[in-house]
Amino acid sequence: MDFTSVADDFFVNLDLQTTLALPDSRETILQFCEAVQKQFKDMTSFYQRDSGQYVLEGDRDAGSYQWMELQPNQLSAGYFNPPNLEAAYQLHGWLLDRVVYFLGVGGLDVEALDVLFGFNMDYRGNRDAIVAEALLSGSSLAVLTEEHPLRFVEYQPDLVIALTEDCHTQARLSVETRCDSYQVRTGNYSDDPISVYFTVRRYPSAGAVMRVEQSFPKQCELAEDMVSRIIVPQVVQPIAAAIASAG
Repeated sequence: MDFTSVADDFFVNLDLQTTLALPDSRETILQFCEAVQKQFKDMTSFYQRDSGQYVLEGDRDAGSYQWMELQPNQLSAGYFNPPNLEAAYQLHGWLLDRVVYFLGVGGLDVEALDVLFGFNMDYRGNRDAIVAEALLSGSSLAVLTEEHPLRFVEYQPDLVIALTEDCHTQARLSVETRCDSYQVRTGNYSDDPISVYFTVRRYPSAGAVMRVEQSFPKQCELAEDMVSRIIVPQVVQPIAAAIASAG
């Protein structure tokens, strides 16, 4: 499936969470970011947020860009509107192969590894109502909406399931509407998108050292399969259809 064509924006993110704090010395951070920039030449914007995170990213105005962020206990990266999945995985795989050399992150230090597929759909209106129309209709909970006129203030499904018996591999589906009661009450809606996030998370197994470079492709395969079979046809496309019918 061509995920780039089913929503206004599509992105693939990576989150590597560590038990110990990552190095934060000037020399280590610059050496790591310079190595990333040499490999991915479009990532030329480097800065530190007020909250302390270091960010290296491409041109956001281009509409398609790669980014990386270093937090005290987390390395995150993503490709926003990648040309294809292979391109999206290149940055993630490169980082996971080298975190042990640049940041000293070994298998014992891994707390969790996330692979996230995200979809943004633009709609200026009651985004909670759109999501409810797409996902709630026909369910046993729909009776709550049938007894009297109402306006949805919040409808953001969020669920986590275990994909293995030991619960060390999990999948999470979450929908974010970025709507609130003020917008619903006044009719003054922001132009924020509806976001659908699907994450496959892997925790280290008891008695085993987690190899992130080996876990990553397996998580990508799981995410691709479930997004293709379930998330796109049962969540993303119904929301897109509800937006189209609302005009």
